[in-house]
Amino acid sequence: MGFTTLGLHPSLLRATKDLGFVQPTGIQSEAIPAGLDGRDLLACAETGSGKTAAFLLPIVHRLIDRPRGSTRALILVPTRELAAQVK
Repeated sequence: MGFTTLGLHPSLLRATKDLGFVQPTGIQSEAIPAGLDGRDLLACAETGSGKTAAFLLPIVHRLIDRPRGSTRALILVPTRELAAQVK
């Protein structure tokens, strides 16, 4: 199953392709559809498994066509290192 089957915005599909991502990881396959449905997510997976993209892609998908200029998402992380990665 490729990213195209997940229902992401076309610009996000182009971005994943441009970055060289062809197949979503297991955590992404499970989490992205739930995030696109607006459901809360709690996930645990190994380092490097794609967790950050698993929760950010649905957020960006939901916000991509909405007006900018105000806070649109709040992401809380437990460490500076993770905050730098999410940024």
